[in-house]
Amino acid sequence: MTPNAPASDWIVLKFGGTSVSARNRWDTIGRLMRERVEQEQARVLVVVSALSGVTNELQAIIDAHADAGEVERRLQGLAERHRAYCEVLAIDADAVLGERLTVLHGLTSAPGRAKAELPWQADLLAQGELLSSTLGVAYLRSQGLPVAWLDARDWLHANALPNQNAWSRRLSASCGYRGDAAMREKFAQQEPLLITQGFIARADDGGTAILGRGGSDTSATYFGALLLARRVEIWTDVPGMFSANPRAVPEARLLSRLDYEEAQEIATTGAKVLHPRCIHPCRETRVPIWIRDTERPAMRGTVIDDRAATLPGVKAISSRRGIVLVSMETIGMWQQVGFLADVFERFKRHGLSIDLIGSSETNVTVSLDPSGNLVNSNVLDALCADLAEVCRVKVIAPCSAITLVGRGIRSLLHKLTDVWSEFGRERVHLISQSSNDLNLTFVVDEALAEDLLPQLHTLLIQSGAMPVDESAVFGPSWRQIASGGDLRPAPWWLAKREALLQCAQSGTPRYVYDLAIVRERAQALGRIGAIDKRFYAIKANAQPAILRALVSEGYGLECVSLGELEHVFSVIPDLDPQRVLFTPSFAPRGEFESALRLGVRVTVDNPVVLKAWPELFRSRDLILRIDPGFGAGHHAKVRTGGKEAKFGLSPDSLNSFLQAARELQVRIVGLHAHIGSGIFDPQHWATVYAQLARLADRIGTVGSLDIGGGLAVPYKPEDVPFDLSAYARALEELKLAYPQYELWVEPGRYLVAEAGVLLSSVTQVVEKDGVRRIGLDAGMNALIRPALYDAWHEIVNLSRYHEPDGAPADVVGPICESSDVLGQRRRLPDATAENDVVLIAHAGAYGFSMANRYNQRALPAEEVIDG
Repeated sequence: MTPNAPASDWIVLKFGGTSVSARNRWDTIGRLMRERVEQEQARVLVVVSALSGVTNELQAIIDAHADAGEVERRLQGLAERHRAYCEVLAIDADAVLGERLTVLHGLTSAPGRAKAELPWQADLLAQGELLSSTLGVAYLRSQGLPVAWLDARDWLHANALPNQNAWSRRLSASCGYRGDAAMREKFAQQEPLLITQGFIARADDGGTAILGRGGSDTSATYFGALLLARRVEIWTDVPGMFSANPRAVPEARLLSRLDYEEAQEIATTGAKVLHPRCIHPCRETRVPIWIRDTERPAMRGTVIDDRAATLPGVKAISSRRGIVLVSMETIGMWQQVGFLADVFERFKRHGLSIDLIGSSETNVTVSLDPSGNLVNSNVLDALCADLAEVCRVKVIAPCSAITLVGRGIRSLLHKLTDVWSEFGRERVHLISQSSNDLNLTFVVDEALAEDLLPQLHTLLIQSGAMPVDESAVFGPSWRQIASGGDLRPAPWWLAKREALLQCAQSGTPRYVYDLAIVRERAQALGRIGAIDKRFYAIKANAQPAILRALVSEGYGLECVSLGELEHVFSVIPDLDPQRVLFTPSFAPRGEFESALRLGVRVTVDNPVVLKAWPELFRSRDLILRIDPGFGAGHHAKVRTGGKEAKFGLSPDSLNSFLQAARELQVRIVGLHAHIGSGIFDPQHWATVYAQLARLADRIGTVGSLDIGGGLAVPYKPEDVPFDLSAYARALEELKLAYPQYELWVEPGRYLVAEAGVLLSSVTQVVEKDGVRRIGLDAGMNALIRPALYDAWHEIVNLSRYHEPDGAPADVVGPICESSDVLGQRRRLPDATAENDVVLIAHAGAYGFSMANRYNQRALPAEEVIDG
């Protein structure tokens, strides 16, 4: 498993407390390490936090330091918890943790405990990460992964900063992050798979220093910066940064791409996903940060780097609670040289950093953020006593700071009228607009913030203040994610990535179909008891293996041309003709003659064919296609009902059709209606069925009602998968209302779209006048849907799938047409290069079946895999 990567080519993965507190999470960590090595040929350094809740318990021990019995009890509880976890991991607790637990217990009598001296506190707080990293190494080794343990303190060294007090130097330390070639060469002598600790570093006296709460994120970015890593991946329990706190604002959108400055503002103004201190090292060394979700590893998360599109607009609204305002007022400050220096010196004296500042001729108001200060009543009392020597002082607390974050805030003020009005109804203590034009902050009473956030987020969306090109910034909403709306199971092609890359070596463009997915969809529909007969619309994809698979699942086949009929019987010669529907549109007489001769079920949709070719249809049993008078679907060109559509008989013309049929002794044995494709509303088919049933009652000879197909496929990430359960319930209600008729369906796209992918190869990457284009050897000749009706397909660089998304690019083909664009502003990795394999997903329907030889290019190849 030794990677063939350069010695310094590291990927750093960080996992928090919840991500290391369950066995299945460690399995995920091991899998991700393997993927980075095998698929990206990189070395991997994993940074871990303590088990969930352990650091809080260690802090409780510090708080109880004077009570030896309480300290002993809590330490014993921690030891028992880690021993129990060893049993879950099926590893020997004594062999793995014996030495660590001895050190932990020894801290009960260590020098410095009685007075809770800072070095003792740091040594105690470090034990959580030392224990979890040791456990992780032992478990992954037991699973066959050759990982090694690394002491973070050998590489991360605390630096004393100006004006730091003793507490912050030991328990909220900062480290150097500027590595050099010699350091990186020395680090490269380590094993290629490493696990180390977050949160801890080496103090200047050789002891342990702590990086502060949230320090594991910072440890990961320190390592990333020191090693000039390919990227740092922060794996946590949420999918990334959001446009608001998703737990307070369910409609908050995932921020898919940010630059370092925007991410820094969002983190410092209240987002809890990343510790604010962790971004700076990677920003200075230009190492990308990628936020991922341990429970949702297929989600792309948030990428933070210097390639994000710098679009103007508000990207997030965040809030911080527990803000303390200090208002200082005196007439003597006006034009008084040195007044602010005197005031701020007193904040420095008490170790308090200032966040926001607002001033006038007679007042200066500042905010103290408790996340960066030791704000307690004793400190504030002492500060106020000092300040009282030079001004009148008022402390306003508790407050919340609500911040709008985004580029070009000043240019958007005219769009924020409704936002200003909302704040106008409340008491605002301070307004601050940053000089870097990245944020606008309002400080209000803390009790107001929770109710304000959802209202403000809605107003921002409605105001047009958010970026115009949403796709470059926003992903799905938290409501979609939490409900599973965008959390469809990981696509089959991801699990079979290596096999598909192997397929591509046989040449591209190439369609590849997984029959297991076809069967899965077929069986799901087959379980709906209300449906009596199922036919597959082969125009979606007539690949022989797919036809045979669906026939074996009990499906009949629906054809729209003589060519399709001939194809069906050449592939399945012994197929019962009664399992085949012929549903043509404006077909010539010869095709009807051939279909009738074959003995298949024939559909007509106008009286002209009866009157023009009476002897052809005399005494026949036919199916009549009805136009219910309306169409539906994802694009005008796929709507097959209504006045603008060429399909079906208008109900107003039914009497004249029946008259022509009676004259020829034609029996109408079935009615059929199909009004479009890509329909998500399960109740749609109830409307169609009810209308067909009323007409069938008038005719008197009808035995079956065919409500067509059109079941939607979730092409876009934000599309909610089709609700098959609701569809089944709707059909069951229909059968109860009209039990005298057989219910037929004829899906096409739904059965095969997700089962197929189009593999293509990159030909070149070109930037012209600020537009980046990625050229493929497949274009509108291989997949015409995007050019024909603006269809959207997911497009990924399969060769570099595990690399972060890059700058926006148009994905284009080799056809001599301006419409030869497969996807606009797509985010493939920045390193995308010639011969990379690009996968176009959901291409199993109307892909190869609509391919052509325009520009005399060859048709794509086809390949089938099964299981």
